[in-house]
Amino acid sequence: MAKKTKKVVEKPQVEESFKEVFEDIMVEEPKFEKELPMETPENTWEVKDRFYYLADNTAPVSRSIKAAGIYYFDEEKGYERELKYCENQQTCFVDEMKGDQRLAHIVFRAGVLEVPREKQVLQKLLSIYHPHQDVLYKEYKPVQEAHDEMEVLEMETDALVAARDMDIDMAEAIMRVENGSKVSEMSSKELKRDLLIFAKKNPKLFLDLASDENVMLRNFGIKATEMGILKLSQDQRTFLWASNDRKLMNVPFDEHPYSALAAWFKTDEGMEIFSNIEKRLNN
Repeated sequence: MAKKTKKVVEKPQVEESFKEVFEDIMVEEPKFEKELPMETPENTWEVKDRFYYLADNTAPVSRSIKAAGIYYFDEEKGYERELKYCENQQTCFVDEMKGDQRLAHIVFRAGVLEVPREKQVLQKLLSIYHPHQDVLYKEYKPVQEAHDEMEVLEMETDALVAARDMDIDMAEAIMRVENGSKVSEMSSKELKRDLLIFAKKNPKLFLDLASDENVMLRNFGIKATEMGILKLSQDQRTFLWASNDRKLMNVPFDEHPYSALAAWFKTDEGMEIFSNIEKRLNN
């Protein structure tokens, strides 16, 4: 009888298979970056000489500002902290002071206060914590001053270019805001001259008026009134036809009459009246 041979069955590589599957489904743990400290005036502070000047640009012989009895709201601590400038203390916060408190004065001479780099307590009081900063006085910052001057110069340039290229009707509408009915007596050259002067003197207001879609309509209404086509009642509450006193519109309370008229010209009824007045002005 032949001897049976034992069949050898290989064991499946369960551990290896499991390991492969497990590695496929493993999710890498998220890596969190270390949170950077929030930028505050304290941790961006630069030690240097600092200069301060009175906000109204006056230059009195001397001008004192409060050095005590003032408070700063501490966002981190959540409450107001009393401030005091004492030359013998290393802090301006009263709750951090130790020993005697010898109060010192903060005085501007000829409108200016120079604080050397060694006086860090006074500098921080004036630059960070004092509630009258940018109200009674300002810190001189050359970079910021240059940036502000550039913005003003660019605005002035934009205003002058716009004034130079502006048509006479728009120029009249803008100058009527500035000069009133006097505009009707001015020649076109006088009008353009005054427009350029106005644009240079007050560029922001000029550009605001130039972009105001109602400024032409207001001017149109004023011209119609000056030429006797429309009439504004003595109480400035009602516009009427000058020829027969027929009421056209009531001026809403607390609105400028001609601003209200300009807005009314955009309504269906107002557009018809606008066309009627335009024909009369052109005749």
